Amino acid sequence: MYDFLLSSVEEHYEVVKELKSGPRGSVRLLRHKETGKRFIFRTYQGNAEVYRKLLEITSPHLPEILEVGEKDGNVAVLEEYIQGDTLAALLKADVFSQKEARRLGRQICAGLWALHALGAVHRDVKPENVILRGNQAVLIDFDASRLVKEQNTTDTLVLGTTGYAAPEQYGIAQSDRRTDIYAMGILLNILCTGRHPSEVPAKGHLGRVIRKCTMMSPDNRYQDVLSLMEAL
Repeated sequence: MYDFLLSSVEEHYEVVKELKSGPRGSVRLLRHKETGKRFIFRTYQGNAEVYRKLLEITSPHLPEILEVGEKDGNVAVLEEYIQGDTLAALLKADVFSQKEARRLGRQICAGLWALHALGAVHRDVKPENVILRGNQAVLIDFDASRLVKEQNTTDTLVLGTTGYAAPEQYGIAQSDRRTDIYAMGILLNILCTGRHPSEVPAKGHLGRVIRKCTMMSPDNRYQDVLSLMEAL
């Protein structure tokens, strides 16, 4: 399937531009030669298990995954192109109100709920990985995602973004859905203050929600995103 997907992309699509490139892989914006419709094509070194799971579902807060190929540790994914700006780009202009941060937070949680229902954890929730499509937040980029394996005590590969990664992502324990809740707390604080909660903590009710999200021990955080959505 991996080789077939690569040849299909080469035959039927043209590269509009390269969006991201690094040691682990690349992300390209493609245009279908006949229809003109745009798609995202990503290649990376890792495991395709989460992307395969995402083939089974649709959610307004996750991109539709169309095709997945894997061979010798190399993964190729063709997915829906989400038209819009990332939260990281929007934050360059101004921060969001607490009301808007709560609204966006609930939408991202809805995407995480669909992902967690598959037994997966995102592990890299941050402003760069959320696109605002109109008024709708869409969580993207599952290259660092993994399925939670009950028999494991730690992650097999340490991945995540400094500042957003929970303590357990550094080899202390296995990441699970509460790992994403930690990152959600950081994200919510940055949305409304522009700063990490260790620097400028949000005030009021949202500040209390963020503090619970970012507790060092996973047992002291919200235990699932539904609980976080209710708190928001």
